[in-house]
Amino acid sequence: MRTRDLIDVLERVAPPPLAEEWDNTGLLLGDPDDDLAGPVLLTIDLTMPVVVEAIENSCSTIVSYHPPIFRPIRSLTPDTPNGRVLLSIIGAGMSVYSPHTALDAVPGGVADWLLDCCASDDPARITPDDRIALRAHHRADPNATHKLVTFVPETHADKVREALAGAGAGRIGAYSRCSFDLAGTGTFLGSESTNPAVGKKGRPEAVEETRIEMVIGARNLAQAIAALRSAHPYEEPAFDLYALAPKPDMNSGPGRCATLAGPLDAQSLAQRVKMNLGVPMVKVAQGVGGRTIRRVAVCPGSGGSLIDDALEHGCDAFVTGEMTHHDVLAANDAGLTIILAGHTNTERGYLPILAARIKKLAPAVETIVSSADASPFEVI
Repeated sequence: MRTRDLIDVLERVAPPPLAEEWDNTGLLLGDPDDDLAGPVLLTIDLTMPVVVEAIENSCSTIVSYHPPIFRPIRSLTPDTPNGRVLLSIIGAGMSVYSPHTALDAVPGGVADWLLDCCASDDPARITPDDRIALRAHHRADPNATHKLVTFVPETHADKVREALAGAGAGRIGAYSRCSFDLAGTGTFLGSESTNPAVGKKGRPEAVEETRIEMVIGARNLAQAIAALRSAHPYEEPAFDLYALAPKPDMNSGPGRCATLAGPLDAQSLAQRVKMNLGVPMVKVAQGVGGRTIRRVAVCPGSGGSLIDDALEHGCDAFVTGEMTHHDVLAANDAGLTIILAGHTNTERGYLPILAARIKKLAPAVETIVSSADASPFEVI
């Protein structure tokens, strides 16, 4: 196998289009044509102890959940911690791949795992089936970025439809030549310089026509318009192009929420989260009076940007890693209980699941979950 084979597996597990626009995911360091000649180390953070662990295990690639290259790099020297990490990786000939928010957003990813830790005392048990993303991912189909609409005499409808299909129009999923027809009457008046295919110039005409609608991708637009003009009998074919908005997918996107099997108070939910994550403590902010928790929202890492989404989905509690002081106060004021478990504590437990998913898709790949990767905090 080569590095690009591992990349293909990782992109099947966490499709890159699901990553947030601000994120930096994918192959960050290395040559995709390199041989995958050693184990793959999985980590949340790429620190020097993790690099040492990777070198000791003769790893070929490190899958670092958090991207070690995030902001523009002005220089790469050993004068900074990240510089020392990256130079050590380059010297060892290893590659680095980061899935980050794509792995959060995908069904069965980190957000779903964190929700499982809230939904049951046994996360392996079947969890609520009403789960949805806090903020739906909007997916654009590359074969359906536009809708092309044209009007053609009934006698030529099949010819024009086939020409458009041959140019890439009408593809919906595994189906091709998809179209919608509607009968109507078209009218026109040709000037003296025209040569109409139907009727005569200089007088009003009415023709029974078929309205044909077909989706098409932006990359095929020019070819489709040329095919339309070639197959259409009119001197000046009438057609319209409508840009299509990406479609929301409530199963994908940042965060998750669901209704619990039974109501809980904040302390009980906090104890469940603490136990399932295996952490020594969590922080709870209930606000004045608190409330019974029936519906819970989660976000791995830092969830402050999704507070309004959690409230819009009727959630009573929000479980995440960290949140600013003022975001917590605002959430409490809106009636939302906040449970904070530590940024990487809400992510690290997913690594064994990621290892199993890679192994299932690529049995020949040896994966190692880092033992050197750990939260930078300790409870005193």
